[in-house]
Amino acid sequence: MRADADRLEFRIDSREGSARAGRLITPHGEVETPAFIPLATTAAVRGLDTDEVAALGYGMVLGNTFHLFLKPGHERIAELGGLHRFMSWDGAIVTDSGGFQIFSLAHGSVADEVKGRRGAAGSHGSILEIAEEGVRFRSYLDGVEKFMGPEESMQVQASLGSDIALAFDECTPFHADYDYTARSTERTHRWLDRCTRWHEAHGPAGQALFGIVQGGTHQDLRRSSVERVTAAAIDGISIGGTLGQDKDQMRAVLGFTVPLLPLEAPKHLLGIGEPDDLLDGIALGLDVFDCAVPTRLGRHGVALAPLPDQRFRINVKGRSLEADQDPLVAGCPCPACTRHSRAYLHYLARAGELTAVRLLTVHNLVYLERLMAGAREAIRAGRFEAYRRAGLAGAAPWAA
Repeated sequence: MRADADRLEFRIDSREGSARAGRLITPHGEVETPAFIPLATTAAVRGLDTDEVAALGYGMVLGNTFHLFLKPGHERIAELGGLHRFMSWDGAIVTDSGGFQIFSLAHGSVADEVKGRRGAAGSHGSILEIAEEGVRFRSYLDGVEKFMGPEESMQVQASLGSDIALAFDECTPFHADYDYTARSTERTHRWLDRCTRWHEAHGPAGQALFGIVQGGTHQDLRRSSVERVTAAAIDGISIGGTLGQDKDQMRAVLGFTVPLLPLEAPKHLLGIGEPDDLLDGIALGLDVFDCAVPTRLGRHGVALAPLPDQRFRINVKGRSLEADQDPLVAGCPCPACTRHSRAYLHYLARAGELTAVRLLTVHNLVYLERLMAGAREAIRAGRFEAYRRAGLAGAAPWAA
């Protein structure tokens, strides 16, 4: 690994066990950690203006390399001043490698895998070839053949001008067998070498590069991946790939992977954002998390809530709420909870009103921001383990 404060600086200010509170210092400001990163998949956090996202307490968003590569195109965004200027966002931006979305065309999405919809892969696009050079695939937009390899991923992310770029990788699914996962992981490591070479020669000043640890659910593959990735010229580490078929297996995989990582390195867990998973991840020493959970749930009429027996969710469309005059989540400071009743939100959601999507998205983002802010405060005060236990038992983030 490398350390260059012009690209990225990571400071750990407080520790409690493995949990730590610190700061990621980027060219576009500081991000307090542990932090949750909302997805700005297509250069926007769904339904919200960037000023609203910043006002909720977020200092970093994640842009989607794959989708922005296809539309409007990284060249167009570069011509318009880069992703920060394009979307009028003054904070930090991390861009993913594009690998997850590309390989979802072959393997299906996480939701497809969990629900057993193996045939759904390729329904909106398709993989034509996975080779050492890179991946040829058809765009889900128009069926036109496209290519992306390590150098292309780096070039797209350089054109976008993100603060943190991720190395190109294959995100293997849970149903991939050991041999395929091993071959894929080794190829990802070779792609990492190409990413670092391109980034060293052509990467924009100030852009950090994170490598991605793969290896599926296999302890030996995860260990070898950690050794390989941490030896590369990178500024931080992300954990990717399948983490198992349920939460118990995910905790086990993270439990034997995270302790292998360099203690002082910033650690990013890709695609995880459930409240209980965030609390457990922080306890292991993870610093940054991203996930579609708050915005996706909001679009489907679901609110995050301190209800562990209901997967920390309230189905706002449920009939039990149609005459309920209580606030959505008592004590939550968001507009949905302070200004409206459950009955009104239920009506909006059932009617398909966009107002419901906005209100629930804001609520979910407020919930996770308060959860993370509370975790940071608890670590600094030396009471994070109590905070985690209370949160897992159903205490609200503002009351734990």
